[in-house]
Amino acid sequence: MSSPDTPLRLRLQALAGIVGISFSAIFVRLSGTSPTTAAFFRAAYALPLLALLWLPVRHRDGRGTKARLIAVFAGVILGADLAAWHRSIESIGAGLATVLASTQVVFVALVAWWLHGERPRRAAWLALPVMLLGVVLTSGLGATGAYGSDPLRGVAYGVLTAVLYTLFLLVIRSASSGDAPVVGPWLDATAGTLLGVWLLGLLDGGLDYAFAWPAHAWLIALAMVAQVFGWLLITRSMSQMPAVETSILLLAQPMLTVVWGTLLLDARLSTLQGAGVALVFAGIGYLSIGAGGPPTVGPEHRRE
Repeated sequence: MSSPDTPLRLRLQALAGIVGISFSAIFVRLSGTSPTTAAFFRAAYALPLLALLWLPVRHRDGRGTKARLIAVFAGVILGADLAAWHRSIESIGAGLATVLASTQVVFVALVAWWLHGERPRRAAWLALPVMLLGVVLTSGLGATGAYGSDPLRGVAYGVLTAVLYTLFLLVIRSASSGDAPVVGPWLDATAGTLLGVWLLGLLDGGLDYAFAWPAHAWLIALAMVAQVFGWLLITRSMSQMPAVETSILLLAQPMLTVVWGTLLLDARLSTLQGAGVALVFAGIGYLSIGAGGPPTVGPEHRRE
């Protein structure tokens, strides 16, 4: 039986993983490589370590072929999601692209409620608008040039990003359920990401296999910090947390990326962005320790 502090422990574990993946954009920028190249090597460098982590627990991984293919499919979706997000940024800038991608939380809430009867608890509903406002402010939306050069194309890719991210979160959550060690599904998902990005690279021609240093040092850091440890912590948590709460916590990622950019890349945080950071932190705090109790799951709606 779970201890009384298990929900808070899971949220803190998920937040630790989100801190890890929030460095993704920083490492990509420092590497100076194309988005497709960064996404490809992010998965390629992560696979050997994930395999080493999986080998000691492989005897506990009793998943069948179908379950493993589901995890691989989740990874392919993530590869497509990364490609769509990068194209949205190119067309409308990082600010609006981040806001549009963050709408995944709405899609996740609706789909999880429909499929699994996961009615979000009151704390989640109260935290959601606060954190969404914080994401809008943190993104710098409203600054000069925020809307980019091709708004229609950018918005289309931004909405596609949110839809793909929703599918990824729900599919990987399903693949991570059960008694199997979480590293097993994530190993398969990372292989799927590698496959998906490689196929996209064939289409857009943006994949560069040339090895350069220190560019690949940053890509190795991207693989270790984000793809391995960050997402392992998140997937371990999301299999035991309501899907909508995981997606709300993931709103912290773009906010943290702005903070790291300010501290590590000497990017300047505006007053509005600072207010956005504070709002996202407030929403996370309330969601983690706020009132509302466990999520309500109606058995008449559950479709598991």
